[in-house]
Amino acid sequence: MSTRRRARSGHLAAASFALFVFLLVDVNARPANVSVHKDKNPDSKETNEILPPDHLNGVKMEMDGHLNKDFHQEVFLGKEMEEFEEDSEPRRNRKKLIEIFTKVDFNKDRSVSAKEMQRWIMEKTEEHFQEAVRENKLSFRAVDPDGDGYVTWDEYRVKFLASKGFNEKEVAEKIKNNEELKVDEETQEVLESLKDRWFQADNPPADQLLNEEEFLSFLHPEHSRGMLKYMVKEIIRDLDQDGDKELTLSEFISLPKGTVENQQAQDIDDDWVRERKKEFEEVIDANHNGIVTMEELEEYMDPMNEYNALNEAKQMIAVADENQNHSLELEEILKYSEYFTGSKLMDYARNVHEEF
Repeated sequence: MSTRRRARSGHLAAASFALFVFLLVDVNARPANVSVHKDKNPDSKETNEILPPDHLNGVKMEMDGHLNKDFHQEVFLGKEMEEFEEDSEPRRNRKKLIEIFTKVDFNKDRSVSAKEMQRWIMEKTEEHFQEAVRENKLSFRAVDPDGDGYVTWDEYRVKFLASKGFNEKEVAEKIKNNEELKVDEETQEVLESLKDRWFQADNPPADQLLNEEEFLSFLHPEHSRGMLKYMVKEIIRDLDQDGDKELTLSEFISLPKGTVENQQAQDIDDDWVRERKKEFEEVIDANHNGIVTMEELEEYMDPMNEYNALNEAKQMIAVADENQNHSLELEEILKYSEYFTGSKLMDYARNVHEEF
């Protein structure tokens, strides 16, 4: 996990943003009331990979309804994101950023237009897609023990409970014999949510088996239009307070009662509300009528939407476009490096022309 990701996670925890959790899966959780034995040291690295992630690279919103704070960096850096640590050597980062600029500047006129940035964003998003496909191959092997190219819900359920610390052989035996698994309420709720998601990923004709492509949709719904719709439906269900299957601004920015404990937390909460308000009004609510429909949220969430990529490109340019020429020069990107890479460069202009 990168320094930036750890800082973001700590930031959210400090503010008590326990908002509308969807599929919150904590492999270290210890259910209080179980009927199957738990291993002391579950194989966390491998089993973690079979769990649907809350965070999806290159997607604007997390699975639990939070905005993706790293989105700009993910679609600008792609697989090179981890190279820009906050404590990395500034000169190395500056050199790397100059190299990226020369690649984004497709026509080599030493400035980046919105169209060039759009093209780059789509390329970087595709990189995240391909990385998810590679990881899925490993994850699929982990849950397909007989290697027949298909995974049953029971096979997955065994691996999931093993990842939660339960004894895999004991769980498998109970499932084989159709014995009831008496797990705690929290684990049972997660299992039910996963099962619903599992059958949503089962493409017609439904056979209650997932092949590798369907399993990818299960873990990464951004790869499937049908699963993207399902993810949007779940997010709206969690945020929608009046049950009309649409979101108002007040619903989108609501915080759980009692989360603010001190002034510092209040300031963080205020910033969080402002960010969500801006995103709702300026980006998600496409027709600016004060209501976000499922269709609008789906378009917003679709990482391969070229129109969204162009809008994102224009927004990214506007942040650093100091000379207001609707494009970015190298000096501007270097000066606003923290926005694009998460890494703040010192003496950003030093030796720019020599290195470029």
